[in-house]
Amino acid sequence: MSKTKSKGGQSTPATVALTQAKAEFTLHPYDHDPNAQAYGEEAADALGLPYERIFKTLVAETEAGLAVAVVPVAGKLDLKAFAVALKGKRAAMADAAKVERVTGYVVGGISPLGQRKRLPTVVDESALGFETIYFSAGRRGLQIETAPGNLVRLAQAVTAPIAKL
Repeated sequence: MSKTKSKGGQSTPATVALTQAKAEFTLHPYDHDPNAQAYGEEAADALGLPYERIFKTLVAETEAGLAVAVVPVAGKLDLKAFAVALKGKRAAMADAAKVERVTGYVVGGISPLGQRKRLPTVVDESALGFETIYFSAGRRGLQIETAPGNLVRLAQAVTAPIAKL
């Protein structure tokens, strides 16, 4: 993995955040199918990666407001565990239009980094079992590969078992 500066129009707020932090990362573009509904699975299949290694960014509404969950594409978000990780009692998936407005990203291309407003973030602890993980670079058809510690540090995230695999 190399420190990659975004080239050829690949710059996004997420790649800018990684570059400014001097974090090593690699960009992995792929051809996005506009008819795709499962964006994480599409990315994994296009890049030939196991679903456990690609992480999707989900946004949920908690008692304290919006918060970000980063879970493997292979699993689903455990909303109760997510709420507990944020020291709350309940969480529900947030409205897509609200999520796009707050994060500055479109659904299917939401990155946990470089959002308009920094939201509390929880990364599923399974990410720590990999040398590198993949997640959205901030647009459909573009994934970032970096060490999970970079994501946790830059998102000021906590890690917890929030995925149902």
